[in-house]
Amino acid sequence: MSGKAIRRWWALFALPTFAAFVIGFLVPFAMGVYLSFCKFSTVTDATFVGVSNYQNIITDPEFLHALVYTVLFTIVTTVVINVVAFAIAYMLTKAIKGSTLFRSVFFMPNLIGGIILGYIWLLLLNGVLAHWGRSITFSGVYGFWGMVLLTCWQQIGYMMIIYIAGLQGLPGDVIEAAAVDGANSRQTLFNVTIPLMMPSITVCTFLTVTNGFKMFDQNLALTNGAPSNSSELLALNIYRTFYGRAGFEGVGQAKAVVFFIIVAVIALIQNKLTTSKEVQA
Repeated sequence: MSGKAIRRWWALFALPTFAAFVIGFLVPFAMGVYLSFCKFSTVTDATFVGVSNYQNIITDPEFLHALVYTVLFTIVTTVVINVVAFAIAYMLTKAIKGSTLFRSVFFMPNLIGGIILGYIWLLLLNGVLAHWGRSITFSGVYGFWGMVLLTCWQQIGYMMIIYIAGLQGLPGDVIEAAAVDGANSRQTLFNVTIPLMMPSITVCTFLTVTNGFKMFDQNLALTNGAPSNSSELLALNIYRTFYGRAGFEGVGQAKAVVFFIIVAVIALIQNKLTTSKEVQA
């Protein structure tokens, strides 16, 4: 098809995708925002109640606890996952015997579903903690570090693949020039390799930040918020409010809107910060 014909009929080809986007995203999103200002049990019996649902969020100590808990969890997992994944990728791009096998082994946990991983790690962690008469649900601290271990174990391999692709795409002449100028391996890593790797770092930090905030299935399987909802992340708190408390569907929907705004703002800030480093590099 000629370029002239494409310019003439582009709207016809774009229409199915645009219609799917409107029906599958824009309409449900707009309805969700509207329902956050309503009291309802189904979408057909919604009654507008103003900002009372959002007022309930502010006075809900469990939501505030889940928010702080999720922020801390996201910070820890983002740092650990990216540092370890980059270190493994850096080592596996060197001339190491069996590096292909190691890449496959590290990536395999990402192929397992979150619910299954949650139950597997529940058995493993409870088996270890049983020696001290404890379980993963003994306290929110135990649940926190259990979820950190689970999430890091699952996601490090995926981020490693992205970092390996970035490292393999680095311009070799720049690395060679640094070596000719007398830079040692540490100077080359921090002053040449990492600045050139900022596009990959941007992608990986974006994914780990959003994954940390959105984590639900592992939290549900590993601790289910126990004890007393002290190990509850935001996604699980919203789910429990919406489906576990009759008459609070509007509050749960309002929490979902606030959740979306928080994740969107943090993701945009993180993306802006890391992208600015790319420009400097």
